[in-house]
Amino acid sequence: MKGSTAFIATCLGFVMASCTNTSENTFVDGVTDALGNDGKVNTELLEWTREPQSFNISGDTLSITTAPHTDLWQRTYYHFRNDNAPVLQMKTKEKYFSFVARTDFTQSHHRFDQCGIVMYLDSENWLKGSVEYENDQFQHLGSVATNNGYSDWATTAIPADVKTMWYRFSRRADDYCIECSYDGITFSQMRICHMYKGAEEISFGIYACSPEESSFTAVFTDMKITECMWKAHDGQKPDEE
Repeated sequence: MKGSTAFIATCLGFVMASCTNTSENTFVDGVTDALGNDGKVNTELLEWTREPQSFNISGDTLSITTAPHTDLWQRTYYHFRNDNAPVLQMKTKEKYFSFVARTDFTQSHHRFDQCGIVMYLDSENWLKGSVEYENDQFQHLGSVATNNGYSDWATTAIPADVKTMWYRFSRRADDYCIECSYDGITFSQMRICHMYKGAEEISFGIYACSPEESSFTAVFTDMKITECMWKAHDGQKPDEE
């Protein structure tokens, strides 16, 4: 019996080890994959955190149709916690890279309708950049960084007739930069921030939502991964720690 018990234990150990190895081998780094393919994003590596009302993926074009009362926000000022926006992301362990995407929000028409780029780690730790519709006069180009369950929102007003926007999301270890562009060539900084839960493996990609009684279709194209375009600071040297 002792020999049989030992044999069974050995077999179980082998099976468990095999399952662990299989699980580890299923991880595909979306950034590494893209950099090995001229920066092209493999849409098969994108995963939904929450699926939208409807969506379509055709070649390099993705469209998301939002459902009413979908949003991302945590606590600050409004004192509510909204965590049901559809998010489509890839995973990576790469520490230095940039992600570019073009958004078309021609159909946005109601207050707070929005779409853009996102790094969603969990409900209390995420980062996003987007244009949010306000009225027929202006809309908000802005970004939200949420660390440890509290969101902040930095915005600037842009004309309501702007219906497309490019974004560039860059990572340098656990520090991040979001930039925007009207033409996909010249980018302007929107935000630099530190993400407390963003030091190791992350997920990032695109999102769209309609926080109020609305629905619209957002279109995403020209998604690409490049080397990190947010270069190291060339001025004052870091403090010694």
